[in-house]
Amino acid sequence: MFDPEDEFRTVNDNPQGTDTDRVNGEYHYKSAYTDRIYSDAHYVRADESTTPPRYYTPPERPVRQSRTEKSKKGVSPGALIACCLICAILGGLGGAALVGRSMEGRLSALSQSVEELGESFRQPTVIKQSTGGSAGSVSATETAYSGTMSAGDLYDMACEQVVGVTTEVTYMNYFGMRSSAAVSGSGFIITADGYILTNFHVIEDAYKAGLDVNVMTHDGTRYPAQIVGVEADNDVAVLKIDANGLNAATLGNSDSLRVGDTVYAVGNPLGELEFSMTTGHVSAKDRSISTDAKGTEITMFQIDAAVNSGNSGGPVYNARGEVVGIVTAKYKSSGVEGIGFAIPISDAVSIAQDLLTTGYVTGKAHLGVSVNSKYNEMYAQYYGWPVGAYIDSVDAGSSAELAGIQAGDIITAIGDEPVRSYDDLRIAIKHHAAGETTDIALYRADENRVVTVTFDEERPA
Repeated sequence: MFDPEDEFRTVNDNPQGTDTDRVNGEYHYKSAYTDRIYSDAHYVRADESTTPPRYYTPPERPVRQSRTEKSKKGVSPGALIACCLICAILGGLGGAALVGRSMEGRLSALSQSVEELGESFRQPTVIKQSTGGSAGSVSATETAYSGTMSAGDLYDMACEQVVGVTTEVTYMNYFGMRSSAAVSGSGFIITADGYILTNFHVIEDAYKAGLDVNVMTHDGTRYPAQIVGVEADNDVAVLKIDANGLNAATLGNSDSLRVGDTVYAVGNPLGELEFSMTTGHVSAKDRSISTDAKGTEITMFQIDAAVNSGNSGGPVYNARGEVVGIVTAKYKSSGVEGIGFAIPISDAVSIAQDLLTTGYVTGKAHLGVSVNSKYNEMYAQYYGWPVGAYIDSVDAGSSAELAGIQAGDIITAIGDEPVRSYDDLRIAIKHHAAGETTDIALYRADENRVVTVTFDEERPA
């Protein structure tokens, strides 16, 4: 069995000669069979170098065998001279023809190469940009630029599309006195008439307390913003400012992202370093990340571009200048760097579309029950019941009531997903859509039962 303490025992504790060295504050494992430790990743022993030589030496051609002296004696000097003159004339004529044809081919190839090279260095041309001015005009484009943009050009463009989002929050401080502080985040313009996409947690306090939200553009203009709609489970919010003729971001296709693709994050880190850009790569895709106390998981892609407080809600651009994600989270443990997460724009676009048109996200499954969150394994063991989600009440007319679910039931599974707690129940429901039908396993009066439910659509109160 593996014992973590084994790595820190001294040689006296291990008769086989295992030892450790402490280098730069870290423990390095050593064994009796080798003591070679490379202190720097760039150092390679000369006899182990795999770097190819700088110069290339072509292989030698095989040497032709010369004629024998016997064959040379039968040729007269006059015939030899005449033969040489004829060969020289014929060689000159043939060589001229060959050189002419070769030069013509080379010039043609050179012309084609110059034309191709010019094509690759042409300035990117905008093909399509989503700048519709009415609600419901948000859409993702497949291709926004015919080529990649330089980092400088991309930054200049992003500064006209990224905004700072602030709200004044009032709270009671340590001394019991009422204080206020500004909560800052980022966002980006998605329509020319002032619709803005950001994270829900950036404006969550303002949304719940009815506080004012302000938006600042790159030229320093401040606008009061209206909260159009929010989706807490997916951490997306849509704002609206009273402005026209804005530079709307081009929304790309995040489904086409590949690990290793270059990405740029633009936002307002720390709430005071406005319009900063960091660069990196896509590190991984399809990460299930939880950013709130409820444990709600959101599918995101991972990036190694620097992400800090205040970056939330800002865009992630690809090399063509298209927004492919929304900066949302970073790994919060100390000593960890280069692990940030972004919501794919393809998911955010459909959410934003629903928020603009209906005010809520459509198609989410709703069961219609209230669950006692205190019920856990200890209660289950005490009463001799199975672990699961204990139903306190059932909404009248809900899909749960129509399926025959009653107060006091313990739901143990939804479809093929086991349910051992309230969180499991909530996550399992999230994996279904409104209108879907599935089986629900439950425990009632010392008996296991299975009921069939067709989910309602969840709507905000």
